[in-house]
Amino acid sequence: MEENSRQTIPADNVQYQQLLTDISDLWNQAKEKAVCAINTELLDANWQTGKYIVEYEQGGNARAEYGKQLLINLARDLTARNGKGFNRSNLTYMRKLYLTFPKCGTLSHILSWSHYYELLKCDNDLEFRFYYNQCIKEKWKVRELKRQMKSCLFQRLALSTDKKGVLALANEGHKVITPQDIIRDPFVLEFTGLPKQKRYKESELEEALKANMEKFLLELGKGFAFVGRQYTMQIGSRQFKVDLVFYHCILKCYVLIDLKCAEIKHGDIGQMNLYLNYFKTEVCQPDDNPPIGIVLGARKDELLMEYAMQGITNQLFAARYQLYLPKREELQLQLDIILEQMQD
Repeated sequence: MEENSRQTIPADNVQYQQLLTDISDLWNQAKEKAVCAINTELLDANWQTGKYIVEYEQGGNARAEYGKQLLINLARDLTARNGKGFNRSNLTYMRKLYLTFPKCGTLSHILSWSHYYELLKCDNDLEFRFYYNQCIKEKWKVRELKRQMKSCLFQRLALSTDKKGVLALANEGHKVITPQDIIRDPFVLEFTGLPKQKRYKESELEEALKANMEKFLLELGKGFAFVGRQYTMQIGSRQFKVDLVFYHCILKCYVLIDLKCAEIKHGDIGQMNLYLNYFKTEVCQPDDNPPIGIVLGARKDELLMEYAMQGITNQLFAARYQLYLPKREELQLQLDIILEQMQD
């Protein structure tokens, strides 16, 4: 009987493991390139379709004879010839894509057609440019983009800056340079599932945020890394706990968040100041920047907060949160007033 000469390669064979890694990396890169290539071709085809439609309209036929019927006819006939993907809504946005980007070379192929489909729903150029730049900078997936648009991120950030800042926000996206740049007032926490009319405990809010940490990090913005909850601090003979602790990778500092399910009180500010002093002395490393403290409550009295924070040298902020999506019309109305002032 012949001896079986086949032998199993040991799992700890370094050369074989390297071979496995090389081939796996090769195919993963090939798949990524294939997806990018397909996305590029589809996006360019959508742009070209929009170009054909606009050029046809400019020939006078659409206005003079067919009018709005053009897209209805195209949707019916293209679907009959080519299958799905040519409904009236898609054709409308292909047309808008061309009108927004008259030169195909200016399209960012980092984004997919699904990204552009959502972006083109923006009502004005400033809003469009903000989400467009932010999408590219933060590599938002489509569902993340849709959530940020629904939560009116642009309007919320724009209302917290000056007239010059609104333009910078649109042209450059949201930059995180100072501690103030991570504050949103209000923070929108609709994903917690907590009904806004029902009484709930701070521990329930904290648990809901932990259970939806990915969505909470999206709302907090780029740079946040979760460290832990109920972080314990031993100060003298007493123990204190801060609800949530993060590390901000851009600002190079710890961010402490204390949750309040009612109005923020002046005592909450003093307590957070205590936590920040402890972190500066006991936790922060020499290359860390000073920690940031955020007291996050359902309501706050601006005048009370002003007096409570006078004399405090730590980076401490009081901000509101809400458990429901904001009304876009109300925020846009406030922003329109700022934009009108810019023209004066």
